[in-house]
Amino acid sequence: MDNSSGVGVLDKAVLVLNALEAGPASLAQLVQTTGLARPTAHRLAVALEHHRLVHRDTQGRFILGPRLAELAVAAGEDRLLAIAQPILAQLRDHTGESASLFRRQGDVRVCVAAAERTSGLRDTIPVGAALPMSAGSAAQILLAWEEPDRMHRGLRGAKFEATTLASVRRRGWAQSVGEREQGVGSVSAPIRGAGGRVIAAVSVSGPLERLTRSPGRLHAAPVVAAADKISEGMRRS
Repeated sequence: MDNSSGVGVLDKAVLVLNALEAGPASLAQLVQTTGLARPTAHRLAVALEHHRLVHRDTQGRFILGPRLAELAVAAGEDRLLAIAQPILAQLRDHTGESASLFRRQGDVRVCVAAAERTSGLRDTIPVGAALPMSAGSAAQILLAWEEPDRMHRGLRGAKFEATTLASVRRRGWAQSVGEREQGVGSVSAPIRGAGGRVIAAVSVSGPLERLTRSPGRLHAAPVVAAADKISEGMRRS
């Protein structure tokens, strides 16, 4: 299938955006992924950055920019959120805890959807909140299936270790106990998009008084089931 639109500069700009879908990339990585000449890749990335379609992370790498999220919301085409929202509400009702959806954006994870616990002691993370990739079960999920070099970079300064991520990959879910915030626990599982790539993490979180020191024993099964249901919805759509 010919992916050319006949407008060369637009086709090349789309190559850059498609390359960044997999995550942050240096200029050298963009050149390698897109096959574009280095000056062309740089000129396009900088032009896309000017229009906020591309952004830079704290290490100066290119990442997808905020304008793309704004356009997706405006057009009502964010399939993941549309699919996930009712499932998050079901997960909240089933577990009695706040449920959240996280996506990685550069060096942080952003809460893109949530279903709050309606009463009692809560640990609600507001939509739009950016949390570190160095702590919490959702961070473990979003890092566990990364390429080895990116994973090891992500482990620098993290409150979990490589052995933790190996366990996460083996069992298919993650838990944290007071890792991000003292007295708070969480359980997370991966949401997979095309090709099985992890694109987001679904989580429940709450005080350890309810979640105990082994929150996975309580909530891993429903969290994994919710993540699988969202992943299936993404495949069908």
